[in-house]
Amino acid sequence: MKTLSSKQKVLIGVAVAVAVALPLFTPDFRLFQASQVLIFAIAILGLNLLTGYNGQLSVGHGAFFAVGAYTTALLMNFAGFPYWATVPAAALVCLAIGFLFGLPALKLDGHYLALATFALALAVPQLLKYKKFSKYTGGAPGTSIEKPNSPFEFELFGRAFNADVWLYLFVLAITVVLFLCAWNLVRGRIGRALVAIRDQPMAAQAMGVNTAIYKSLTFGVSAMYTGIAGALNAITVQYLAPDSFHMFLSVFLLVGMVIGGMGFIPSALFGAVVIVYLPNFAADISKSLPGAIYGVLLILLVYFMPQGIWGALDRLRTMRLPQRSKDAAIPNPGTQRPTP
Repeated sequence: MKTLSSKQKVLIGVAVAVAVALPLFTPDFRLFQASQVLIFAIAILGLNLLTGYNGQLSVGHGAFFAVGAYTTALLMNFAGFPYWATVPAAALVCLAIGFLFGLPALKLDGHYLALATFALALAVPQLLKYKKFSKYTGGAPGTSIEKPNSPFEFELFGRAFNADVWLYLFVLAITVVLFLCAWNLVRGRIGRALVAIRDQPMAAQAMGVNTAIYKSLTFGVSAMYTGIAGALNAITVQYLAPDSFHMFLSVFLLVGMVIGGMGFIPSALFGAVVIVYLPNFAADISKSLPGAIYGVLLILLVYFMPQGIWGALDRLRTMRLPQRSKDAAIPNPGTQRPTP
């Protein structure tokens, strides 16, 4: 497994320190938006593991987002689970469902797999509205859960350490852990196998890679990440309705992955910022045509940054590196004639 360089460790440490200090100078509403960015970053990261690294196209991850959210609601409302215990439970449920869904999906590829996941995204909200399940899901009106209280009550630099601050830090801690786990996963032997399956599936299988198991497990892990994001979203919003998990949620996750950059771990954060803040920015530009403005902005982003925001930043970093001159190149000893 590739280890982090000293510069990367410093940058990550600074970013985490800034994120931890954010509640000191941020009002509650902006803190809620920051929590939403982290939650959607987790979901986009899960989709990126599946599509960006393994090459399986999904347009139905909003269904796993809904499963994770409703798992949290059911365990809190009917089983008396504490909110923090519902997150690993939602992770296990979505891991199992994603793995089982990935098994028959092995026979599908490309747009056929996308169509199957699209059907899943359409079916789950309807199942949540089904009258026989409405006792548990709340039906079409939805259901609510109790807002968690902060385990600590104090003030720091005039800022009350309330429930909003605690939930933000709770989401931040889980986000950091999941991003580090994903980084370790893709930088190791498993990550190389995933990329090999994406680029050259026949060659990977010929070299002994069990493509069926890897693809199914990747689908399960991807669904697990998205389910965790759904559970955290339920905890922070405290309200769930089937219409909140419409098919466009899956499309927004796909947009965030593409805009952020496919095949890059940090790109999920940039994609999450785009899907959380860009609609509001478009509405501020034009109250009557926010959808049109949003579409134009997305087209501009894709046109000028075809590899996503992180890809563009990486390209700028590469362009700034000093290029070795041809005179400084080391000559090939085999092409030199001996001096007489």
